[in-house]
Amino acid sequence: MKDKLVRSSKNLRILVSNDDGIQASGIFALVKELKKIGDVTVVAPERQQSAVGHAITMNYPIRVKPHFHNGKLFGYAVEGTPADCVKIAIRYILKSKPDIVVSGINHGTNTAISVIYSGTVSAATEATLMEVPSIALSLATFTTPDFRYAAKFSKTMVKQVLKHGLPQGTLLNVNIPPVEEQKIRGVKITRMGKSTWNDTFDARRDPANKEYFWLTGDLDVLDTDDNVDQIAVMNNFISVTPIHYDLTNYSMLDALEKWKVKK
Repeated sequence: MKDKLVRSSKNLRILVSNDDGIQASGIFALVKELKKIGDVTVVAPERQQSAVGHAITMNYPIRVKPHFHNGKLFGYAVEGTPADCVKIAIRYILKSKPDIVVSGINHGTNTAISVIYSGTVSAATEATLMEVPSIALSLATFTTPDFRYAAKFSKTMVKQVLKHGLPQGTLLNVNIPPVEEQKIRGVKITRMGKSTWNDTFDARRDPANKEYFWLTGDLDVLDTDDNVDQIAVMNNFISVTPIHYDLTNYSMLDALEKWKVKK
């Protein structure tokens, strides 16, 4: 296990973050379940931060304040991005490194090209950069969600990661179909798909008659293989994809050498 990040389940310390914001329903459901297996600390964006990718705050102050829910301390709200939240949690807020970071539960899919944009995935990626095992969890619906089963399944994934460990630089991206538990057909180990967003910009006018744009669009499903994340979820399988932050195209290295690029 020399090159793997493995943590003990004894006195389990779990850091939870997300990109939907600290008041999102998905994070409440997740924390409720994870408290059954460990000590949970929540450090999440103060407001919605979807699709910010792996942005971090450098030229502005980052403010952190306690966030209360039903009169009890729930966690810490950060005026920053998901990556900011994980970074400041591990470097400043927590007394010691967490055993695992769980990001989610995201409201909407994080499959295929969405992985690149996702703040949910980026929070988990930041943990991986800091050598903490991590999981990104998403419920694959953009309509009214029921997070209960996804939250329940999060415990299964946490236990599996603690048992087996993860390779350095790798996290698990988990997408769960938005169906009742009995309709979920199983778990598939998948690869990231090639489906992409067919973006359009809706031109509108504000009350001062100045033009502005609202991004919209539909997912263009380009994959057909059952072992691709988006297709697995569409077929009511839970998709578990190991992803990493090394973006090198190793297959092109030799070809690029032959270009003989000169200074």
